[in-house]
Amino acid sequence: MKIAFDAKRFFHNTSGLGNYSRDLVRILSQYYPENEYLLLNKNRSERGKEILERPHVRFVETSKGNLSRQFKMGKDAQKEGAQIFHGLSGELPLKWGKEPIKKIVTIHDLIFMRYPQYYSFFDRKIHLWKFKKAAVSADKIIAISEQTKRDIITYLKVPETKIEVIYQGCHKAFKEQQSAEFIQLTKEKFNLPERFILNVGTIEDRKNLLNIVKGINGTEIPLVVVGRKTNYYKKVEAFIRKNKMEKQVLFLEEVSMDELAVIYKLADIFVYPSFFEGFGIPVIEALFSKTAVITSNVSCLPEAGGEDSVYVDPKSFEDIRAKIKFLWENGSERKRRAEKSFTFVQKFNDEPIAAQLMDLYKKIL
Repeated sequence: MKIAFDAKRFFHNTSGLGNYSRDLVRILSQYYPENEYLLLNKNRSERGKEILERPHVRFVETSKGNLSRQFKMGKDAQKEGAQIFHGLSGELPLKWGKEPIKKIVTIHDLIFMRYPQYYSFFDRKIHLWKFKKAAVSADKIIAISEQTKRDIITYLKVPETKIEVIYQGCHKAFKEQQSAEFIQLTKEKFNLPERFILNVGTIEDRKNLLNIVKGINGTEIPLVVVGRKTNYYKKVEAFIRKNKMEKQVLFLEEVSMDELAVIYKLADIFVYPSFFEGFGIPVIEALFSKTAVITSNVSCLPEAGGEDSVYVDPKSFEDIRAKIKFLWENGSERKRRAEKSFTFVQKFNDEPIAAQLMDLYKKIL
């Protein structure tokens, strides 16, 4: 089988959609090396280099020019003899040749519909147009959660039979055991507290960091935050300054994937009270790290967190505070929840996800 991927995000996104793209190609090529995997883009980067070194994974330089991804990439895949084209980030090419090819698109979320206030009018219109076009053109749509599937049905008016839910996993670093020496170096490099709670993700309104900071105000619980700053950071920083919490909240930047995996493992609790997610990969990362999780009782987060995570009302910093204090003061409860959640999270492992993807490819052929 020859499968072509729109590899723009594979090569050029450092997180989110880039991680999804690289992990998907990595696990398929690992468990199903009998197929050929084509990565189509105008250019390549060093990202995913180790995946491209596999003999059955190949970079295909697509036609140059403006809008070539929309108008030429599909035809380029057909010229290469691909039987399936998989758009990994909610889009598919608009033009195709006459050669037969099946089309699959992964849709991660429709947050721009649910929370329009976070997007410009122009961006909302463009996103909706692209997603609708892809949904109509695709033979099958992959939703990364039941929540996303429901949103696709509601907002894109797609029949349920066209959608397959296939969860995504997380980077292999979170499933590996780093050396004692590397753990110590990471502790020292970032000057980590002896005990701390952790939050990971872009520092933006939707991720709700401010309510975590409000929740620990007046306690002595240290918070470590890893994520790219947006304008919302100023609001969080103002609260921290006003309440003299500068020594209590530590912001980290330029953290490698292996360092991040260590930081997850060192944390007592991972706190993620997001208002809405397509899936919530950081929750999975924490569960694989055997770290107890506190997350929101909304959107897809209970799907990712399982029965043994602790759930909060994201709008209530009092609820967040109560749950943090409960777990912070109960080591045996943290351990019990982390161990049971580690059993639950195995369903997001590489092999079962690769098998589901391959079953879908075979089914549409």
